[in-house]
Amino acid sequence: MSEPGHDLRYDVNLSVLFTELPLLRRPAAARALGFDAVEFWWPFTRAAPGDREVTEFARAANDAGVTLVGLNFFAGDMAGGDRGLLSWAGRESEFADSVDIAIGLGEQLGCRCFNALYGNRIEGTTPSTQDDLALANLDLAATAAARIGARVVLEPLSGAPRYPLRTVADALAVVDKAGRDNVFLLADLYHLAVNSDDLDALAAEHGSRIGHVQIADAPGRNEPGTGSLDIHRHLAALEAAGYRGFVGLEYKPSGPSSESFGWLSHERRGL
Repeated sequence: MSEPGHDLRYDVNLSVLFTELPLLRRPAAARALGFDAVEFWWPFTRAAPGDREVTEFARAANDAGVTLVGLNFFAGDMAGGDRGLLSWAGRESEFADSVDIAIGLGEQLGCRCFNALYGNRIEGTTPSTQDDLALANLDLAATAAARIGARVVLEPLSGAPRYPLRTVADALAVVDKAGRDNVFLLADLYHLAVNSDDLDALAAEHGSRIGHVQIADAPGRNEPGTGSLDIHRHLAALEAAGYRGFVGLEYKPSGPSSESFGWLSHERRGL
């Protein structure tokens, strides 16, 4: 498979790759393979970790010499099926706590892109109530992010039947309602492809509204070249449409993480 994107910048999602290592050792492992930009889901077990945990996380990135370019806000128990707190009534304080910590880390480490997972539909709460709460929480996050010149992104997901944002149109409808100039779409090509969204229309119709891109091949969610998704063509189209942000490698390696980057030459891995 040819390398996708001629001038795009790549980062490694260290919540999905290098999971064979303790979390704080992953930035150095990525750097050893030539990557100097990384992203994470929420890297703590709680919405409000202690100061020591936050300091150790920041030190691991700094000591490895990598830039943090993407970070999720706290999303609940992801392994247990949770998919975000943005629309989850009763957990507003947890979301706000994670926003404060994430923005602080962003200010310290240079991260300017924060992913606010929308949250599953919850029994006993009406969708309209959840959607109103999501807009309020999104406004809070966008205001905090704006203080450091950062953006918030919304991500359609696959494989989560109670998660209401499945397509580009779903996410952009929320972006439109938010009415904030620093709220954008996170376009994960894997999730969109699995949900049968129109990837050919992505760049042509929505290129200016994309705040971050992530990739994995489909089916399988493994590294590029292991499935049938034409990642090269789609990234080239995004690049031609003017996208100049990062492309997050958010795939599950089909073998050891260190051996899953053969599709991307060493000189293409750095900033």
